[in-house]
Amino acid sequence: MRRESLTRRSLLTGLAVLPAAAAFGQGVASRNVKAQPRSKPSGLPFRACFTDVADKAGLHAPLIYGPAERKTYILETVGCGCAFIDYDNDGWLDIFLLSGTLLENPPKNATNRLYKNNRDGTFTDVTEKAGLLRTGWASAVTVGDYDNDGFDDLFVTYWGQNVLYRNNGDGTFTDVTGKAGLLTAGIRWGSGCTFVDYDRDGRLDLCVAHYLNFDLNSIPKPGENPNCNWKGVAVNCGPRGLPPGFVSLYRNNGDGTFTDVSAQSGLSKATGSYCMTTVAADFDNDGWPDIYVACDTTPSFLLKNNHDGTFTDIGLESGVALNGDGMEQAGMGLGIGDYNLDGSLDILKTHFADDTAILYRNDGKGRFEDVTNAAGLGVETRFVGWGAGMFDFDNDGYPDLMWATGSVYPEIEKVMPSYPFKSPRILFRNLRNGRFEELLDQAGPGIAAPHASRGCAFGDFDNDGDVDILIMNLNEPPSLLRNDVTGDDHWLKVKLVGVKSNRSALGARVTARYGDKVQVQEVLGQASFYSVNDPRLHFGLGSIEKADLEIRWPNGQTEKISAVPANHLVVIKEGAGIVKTEEFKRRSI
Repeated sequence: MRRESLTRRSLLTGLAVLPAAAAFGQGVASRNVKAQPRSKPSGLPFRACFTDVADKAGLHAPLIYGPAERKTYILETVGCGCAFIDYDNDGWLDIFLLSGTLLENPPKNATNRLYKNNRDGTFTDVTEKAGLLRTGWASAVTVGDYDNDGFDDLFVTYWGQNVLYRNNGDGTFTDVTGKAGLLTAGIRWGSGCTFVDYDRDGRLDLCVAHYLNFDLNSIPKPGENPNCNWKGVAVNCGPRGLPPGFVSLYRNNGDGTFTDVSAQSGLSKATGSYCMTTVAADFDNDGWPDIYVACDTTPSFLLKNNHDGTFTDIGLESGVALNGDGMEQAGMGLGIGDYNLDGSLDILKTHFADDTAILYRNDGKGRFEDVTNAAGLGVETRFVGWGAGMFDFDNDGYPDLMWATGSVYPEIEKVMPSYPFKSPRILFRNLRNGRFEELLDQAGPGIAAPHASRGCAFGDFDNDGDVDILIMNLNEPPSLLRNDVTGDDHWLKVKLVGVKSNRSALGARVTARYGDKVQVQEVLGQASFYSVNDPRLHFGLGSIEKADLEIRWPNGQTEKISAVPANHLVVIKEGAGIVKTEEFKRRSI
């Protein structure tokens, strides 16, 4: 049977997937599709402009992740994530950056970094003071208040040993991994991770994915077999041909410790795939958090919450394990949002070069349709995609799409210049009719600039009422893309504080009604690629000057707040309504 003839329907009726190496003859899935023709430009103005201000902001340290000129091992290619976190609760987003290292002669300054927001567009490196100096091969981060003390904590995955940092509330963190019962035997490659209150008991549990089993003593060398070859060029091996990863779940015991419930919960049954970004959100609108795991070159998992402490993988049935034709793709990053304003969470997932990113439209019951080509995304197939977001960048009331790009093979560009190692960011503006338009040069120099990027986080670091972007670049300093929005469109930000629910309100859902539009968003513990976005939900409102809000807290209770005025941040405390309102000052262009 030809691999192209496989569909989701045939998989569901019991037909097996062909061996990956035989089907593709390379280590990473790519459909090798040609881009669709571009339509005539809409001519509609896009009032957001992105400028990289990282240097002015004081973000100078490069992300060391393997050698810059060659990548012998897949470990050196994947990169890591970042987070927007208000670790000191001053109302301004701070920045947490992960780091890799080098296998040979590792530099001492290759460490994770915490930058404090100085509230003037600049940041100060407080890593050492905060107790967060750590070298190694970091992957992903999740942010949440696991002990409900009012300060957000950090969990970071590694090739090696994952680490849980407790926020002490005084600007410092303490490594409590061992005390919390999260030490593991042997070397694992932790990948996506997210705090999630899966049993709705008010305490944040922890879901941890693992990419693959990477052993330096047994890994093949570039070019050694078909999984170490791309378009005839010898490259690092994998993920195909390497042992796949798995997913773990740890229940919060309420005393600072966690218990591994992977087997009891059913998550240990999710095997056979190369797990990457992990997102916990309510995809079927039943009030309970599900878990979606983007998987590289293998079927992705959608773990449905059964409301009894167990999960069932429904990725194939729901339509999000593969693309609409039943093809595997190299799933890396995830953007979650309500792009078509129908009150359900849709999914944007990024993939490899010679393939499209994929857009899954949610029918409201947790069934998804691949609408990639119908939505206009099929025009872009040039680059490897990573961190992704679904946010209203121009405040017109409709979420847009953005993702970071960058190759994994620096060797390829020398032979085939059409596959550059560094490539621009991708931004599709929402045309408000179910379709998107790629902006090739209209979104500002920060979008057009080429980098080998990986994780990115979305948030309003300068508190001016729009969504900025933090991006990790291999062997370069990060990019901090300041968004400057012109025009008179309005916005609203919502910060939630749990009381009976977990303090971070992870899993809480806000439904905003503005004019004739309805949009839902949820507070997520991880998204994009291995990264964490601003916990303050941002709604562009267009010309509408107020919105009605409905908050569904993680424990299932709901609150309604009517006629919330635009152009404000509102802090809503569970059971108490709006407890604080703040008006942000718009940046003058």
